[in-house]
Amino acid sequence: MLTSVETELIRVLADPLRLKIVTLLARETLCTTHLVEETGARQTNLSNHLRVLREAGVVETEPCGRFTYYRLRPDVIAALAGRLADLAKTARSTSDNKRACP
Repeated sequence: MLTSVETELIRVLADPLRLKIVTLLARETLCTTHLVEETGARQTNLSNHLRVLREAGVVETEPCGRFTYYRLRPDVIAALAGRLADLAKTARSTSDNKRACP
């Protein structure tokens, strides 16, 4: 079973714009201005999504003058990927198990 934190993380990453942000941040650290340019999203909408990602622990911030840079936390993504890989491994090893109906 996935933990409530892992389930919440999947929910956070399921949003298309947040997934696009995560994909962009996997390549480089970016500020909000860069992310607006790359995604085409409005700054207020983008800021809300970045707050959700930050609160979920997916990204961290780095102040730089009047800008805030966002960096992906790959350890969080790797941990979730590991749990999903474990589920796949379990499913492969138990694919012949079938519970009888009452």
